[in-house]
Amino acid sequence: MKVLVVGIGHAFRRDDGIGPLVAERLAAMALDGVEVLIHHGEGTDLMTRWRGYDLVVLVDATLSGAAAGTVQSWDGAEPLPTSCFAKTSHVFGLAEAVEMARLLGDLPPRLRIIGIEGADFSPGQTITPSVLESLDEVIMMVVAFIRTNPHSK
Repeated sequence: MKVLVVGIGHAFRRDDGIGPLVAERLAAMALDGVEVLIHHGEGTDLMTRWRGYDLVVLVDATLSGAAAGTVQSWDGAEPLPTSCFAKTSHVFGLAEAVEMARLLGDLPPRLRIIGIEGADFSPGQTITPSVLESLDEVIMMVVAFIRTNPHSK
């Protein structure tokens, strides 16, 4: 089984850098049979990146009005709350990619989306402390999801 973890976001947009930071930490763990990718979040490209994988985890910052650092998780088999996820300049981001892939019958067989509520998306590299505090929890969630869905190289 092929496994992909994607950290979505931009390291120079403060809390939007949490997805790439999760991906960096997971890549450093060198989990057997797991590929890790940092991605900008443009939906059509994202759809091509997960093609051919059996299990995919997407990690991205959210903006839903919850407290900064709140972690939410969605099963990709269910519709996503599109208002939680940032859109690119083309207005086709993560949530739109998942829904389009669903319509096209092109979703990965197992898909998990993990959102970390951000507070500050202004230019800069400093992640809000409460968002950064969720880092270990999210990494444990990703690893647990992978381990409960056995795979091989």
